[in-house]
Amino acid sequence: MSRLQDAFDRLQAGTSGTPSGVGERIAKLKSLRRQLERYQDVYADAANADYDGRPHFESRLIEVIGTLWVLDHARRNVKRWMKPQKRSPQMLFAGPNTLKVTYQPKGVVGIITPWNMPLYLSVGPLVTALAAGNRAMIKLPDETPQANAVVARLLGEIFEEEEVAVFSSDVTDPSEFTGLPFDHLVFTGSPRVGRLVMAAAAKHLVPVTLELGGKSPAIVAPDYSAEDAALRITHGKVAMSGQICVAPDYALVPSDRVDAFKVAAQQAFQRFFPNGVQDRPEYCSMVNDHHAWRIRSLLDDARAKGATITACAPWSEGNRIPLHIVTNVTNDMRIAEEEVFGPILPVLPYDTLQEATRYVSARPHPLALYLFSKQRAVCDQVLGATRSGGVTLNDWGWHVVNAAVPFGGVGNSGFGSYHGEEGFRELSNARAVFRRHPTFPTELMYPPLNVGPRGIFQRLSMNFYSKKPDPELGGTPYGEPSETKHG
Repeated sequence: MSRLQDAFDRLQAGTSGTPSGVGERIAKLKSLRRQLERYQDVYADAANADYDGRPHFESRLIEVIGTLWVLDHARRNVKRWMKPQKRSPQMLFAGPNTLKVTYQPKGVVGIITPWNMPLYLSVGPLVTALAAGNRAMIKLPDETPQANAVVARLLGEIFEEEEVAVFSSDVTDPSEFTGLPFDHLVFTGSPRVGRLVMAAAAKHLVPVTLELGGKSPAIVAPDYSAEDAALRITHGKVAMSGQICVAPDYALVPSDRVDAFKVAAQQAFQRFFPNGVQDRPEYCSMVNDHHAWRIRSLLDDARAKGATITACAPWSEGNRIPLHIVTNVTNDMRIAEEEVFGPILPVLPYDTLQEATRYVSARPHPLALYLFSKQRAVCDQVLGATRSGGVTLNDWGWHVVNAAVPFGGVGNSGFGSYHGEEGFRELSNARAVFRRHPTFPTELMYPPLNVGPRGIFQRLSMNFYSKKPDPELGGTPYGEPSETKHG
């Protein structure tokens, strides 16, 4: 038996018996919070080593503080989330009977974590899993061995492997992990790998939560300052050098303001990093040589196909890549189709707002959408004409760090969520509980049907709840065609 299977079997064995109470769950979350505080600097050092240059401030703000916000929100609200919800029975069953929904743990939750945020994207889902009373098995990414070691250590000091089991590069075959019969599986990564994960989970009918990223647009409306939008979008592209799933992928800007936007983005970058980025510890490197090569190949492809590329600082080699603004983008360029996930900002012109929303809607739904406008009517128009996982208006990314709302995608960018109350519900089994009062005569519905006094009750009930079609409501007798259409 493999170590993975053995760990899973022990986790699953621990799910039998009475679920943990609210006090035990809160105690676990408090213990986890103390560990995150203890290890925040150790983790920042490890992430910096894995990237060969990742700012401590970004690691602590984005991963540690972000995780603490999720944790604190769960700790404060889990008691309310766990309470059964009363529901109203159907009128036929009203009276002394009761109806409620209870939330029980699903069991063992699998968590697959990407390399860009190994702490936030492993411990964040774990928080929700623990709040819902589950046990968890975590698969950390191969690209960040030193960060993985810190995550494994901080969790291993407070959780037995029968409750939280952590694996990383010791899993040589990823399909062995995805092939386990989890009670729920949370995956963060690319749509390509997400399809493989979902196919593997389907073999055991495992429900999945997929967070898959995508090309998140930033739309600058005509009424908004191009300079202010450029400043905020540039910040979104330089945070972790764009290696964030909700980073603005491209900007849609009114045609007559593209040049002004481009200049403002250059100025914003140079304001952030006045002396360039080479050998600057406050600017994040690409995680490794492969991903730096990928960014270079995207730029080479765009350049070869006629794009204008403006580097915001000198760069010839190395993995600290400054922001590159790309204009004259055409649909055959890779940056127009692939998620950039790095310091490249394609800027696309549009003439009408409807043209911009049509461009977004014609492509796979993104994980995030950013709109810059001060007019409510414009916001309503764009939000009504597009679909995305989440939205921030007049800035980027900040909807994600608010732990009270769900975080997740739609369509190609994923589905499901693991933040807030929605995440707790997703990792719980919602169980309907109907209690018949001893005096309630459900035997009136017993056979023989339609006979004697019992039949009178049955006919009255049937006629009350199943009236003949009402012509005023567009109804027609069975067998006659209906002309009522909707849509």
